[in-house]
Formats: sequence, structure tokens, C-alpha cells
Amino acid sequence: MNKEIAEALDNTRQIFAELDEISLYNEKKVIDAFCKNNVALRHFNGTTGYGSDDVGRETLGKVLADIFEADKAIVSPLIASGTAAISLALFGVLRPKDRVLSVTGSPYDTLSDVVFGEGIGSLKDFGIDFDAIDLVDGGFDYPKIERYLKTNTVKMIYVQRSKGYALRPALSVKQIGQLCAFVKEYAPNAVIFCDNCYGEFVEKTEPTSVGADLCAGSFIKNIGGGIAPTGGYVVGRADLVDLVAGRLTAPSVGMEIGSYQAGYRLFYQGLFLAPHTVNQALKTATLFSYVLSERGYDVIPKRGDHLGDIVCSIRLGSPDSMIKFCRAIQSVSPVDGFVKPEPWRQAGYADKVIMAAGCFVEGASIELSCDGPIRPPYTVYLQGGLTLEHGILALEKVLEEL
Repeated sequence: MNKEIAEALDNTRQIFAELDEISLYNEKKVIDAFCKNNVALRHFNGTTGYGSDDVGRETLGKVLADIFEADKAIVSPLIASGTAAISLALFGVLRPKDRVLSVTGSPYDTLSDVVFGEGIGSLKDFGIDFDAIDLVDGGFDYPKIERYLKTNTVKMIYVQRSKGYALRPALSVKQIGQLCAFVKEYAPNAVIFCDNCYGEFVEKTEPTSVGADLCAGSFIKNIGGGIAPTGGYVVGRADLVDLVAGRLTAPSVGMEIGSYQAGYRLFYQGLFLAPHTVNQALKTATLFSYVLSERGYDVIPKRGDHLGDIVCSIRLGSPDSMIKFCRAIQSVSPVDGFVKPEPWRQAGYADKVIMAAGCFVEGASIELSCDGPIRPPYTVYLQGGLTLEHGILALEKVLEEL
């Protein structure tokens, strides 16, 4: 093993022990939810047609709701991505002339057209206003939020937990809980909605446990454990989840229908594996952060920082270095390891993006992957890792290339 990596593993033992304790705690939550809802082999079976009385779908939602300490949840293979889950929640809850305030700045790139696009069915097209207040030093700008809430009627407060393509730490559940208490004081009827992508099982609690009314995310990220083949979720207050269900199917039927012939075993199994898988991803991110910071790179999270998501961002300073980094990750991928990533124009992104993702499930960013927009300061965002061993091998390759 590379000497730098061996020393880093020795120096991160305490952090890894803390991550193991979180993983054990979350695994117990998952097991308790499975047992409470009497999960059985019959819940893995698929359905066809309308999917009426699909006990696999219904029970999976109940299990997730219990894990999140929430009223109700939708877990559906029909939700194509995290962006789709977030968009679904936005359009399910919001109505024309409503106002949304993002307290984490501009939304992630793929949501830009969802919010601001023209003539494509965006929030803007439906007469929904979307304002944003940037974070300050990694935290919420409470004075600006207070002034805004005192002068505007707000239907929804939008929170992006993960960093996205921003150079900031991910938010902690504690920070989100403090925000929820603050918002409820000034706007008690506002819906607090959290984009929870990359954050599930990173901590012992989820945003719905500390006051968030609604959360959404992707099943090919943390929550699917690297096993789920597709899908997304929305979880939270029952009345809000029912509105979202009406948007997913139709207001008249909600989640009374929705079939999936392939069956749900991989969703249940992925959810069961998710706390451990997230633990492996966090250890990989911690290792990359430690070693590359020792080499002088600007990384987030920095040594000793709170881990709020599974992402490690590394500022490389040039397009060439970004390409080398992503190609190194791709070259040790179990799938498509022979491919050399190139920057390209991908739907939903304002700049060319380079992506390394040799995954068993296409685009599954709980598997070891890396991407970033080709724009200053030329930062790559590493996420995932089903095993720490894979992360070690990838880091060895990156160190060779850089």
C-alpha cells in the first residue's frame, strides 16, 4: 500500500470508529423499521397494470417513514432521479403565486430550469416566485432570513443539505434543526423542504426528525445502498406527501396505484445495506480529504470537519488536472474501466461537465464516482464508494496521476 495512504489510515482511526458507531446506530433503526412493519418475502413481489393493493410498494413507504420519524413516505421506481424527486415535491406542494425562499443560495445546476426555465413548465412558468439567500461562512444568514420573512409571505423554505457544486461544507442535521425552529417562529405555516441527496445515514438523525416538513432524494444514492436499480423517495408530513402522490400519478388516485413488475427485493435489500454502504463512502471521502490536503490541495471537508454528506470536493486549479483525476477514478472502476472520460454538454448543466462513473447501476453516485463542471476554480466532487478497499485503490491511482 502507498505509504501516504497507510499513514492516513493510521491517523484516521478515531474518525473511522465514530463513523462505525453511527453506522451501527442507523442499522438498528433500519432493522427496527423492517421488523415493525413485518417485512416478508411477499413484499418483494412485483405487480402489473394499476398495481392496486401493491403491498411491497406500500410497506416500503412505511418502512422509510419510520426510519425518518415521519408520517408518510413515497418510495417509487417511477421517480427517475434525485432531481425528479425534488421537482415532484416542489410541483406537488406549490401553487401559482406561491413564494419559495431558498436559504442555501441558488439551487443545484439540474434544478435551474425546473425553477427558472421559460416555456418548459418551470415554477416560473406557473407564476411561482423563487428567491435565494446565500449561506454565510457555512451557516444560514439569519438576519437576512428574518428580514425577508417579516416582509414576505412564504409558502416554502427550501434547503439544500449537500454542497452540490458549491465550495462549502454540507449542512449538519443540527444546523437544519436550528433553522426549522427559527423559521417556525417567523413563518409558522411555511413548509420546510429539504433536498436530502447525499445526506441519508451520514448522521444518526434525518431532517424530518428535527422539524423539516418534507425531504426528497434518490434511491441510487445513499438510501439505496448501491443495490437499488432506480427510484426516489419523498417523506414527511402526511398531508404534503399526499399532495406529492397526486402529482406523481393523479390527484384522484395518489399512491393507490403504481405497479413495478420487476419487484422490490433490491429496494429493501439496498435500504438494509445503506447504513454500512454510507459508512464505506464516508471513510473513502475522509481518506481522500486527508491525503490530498497533506499534498497541499484545498479540500472540503477539511480534517476534523463535521461530515454532512458523502462528498469530498478537491480544488485542482485547471481543466487538465480535473480530466486526469476523473480518468484515474474511471480506470479503477469495475465497469467501463477502459473508458476515458471527456468534458461534455450534459442536459441540465450550464457548463461542460466531466464525469467518472464506472458503476453497476448507471449514474449511481453511492458507488465510487467523480464529476465536476469545467469552470473556475476547477473543482472535482468525489462521492460514494461501496467499499473502502475500492477507495484505497482509486486514491493510489489518483496519486500516481497527480
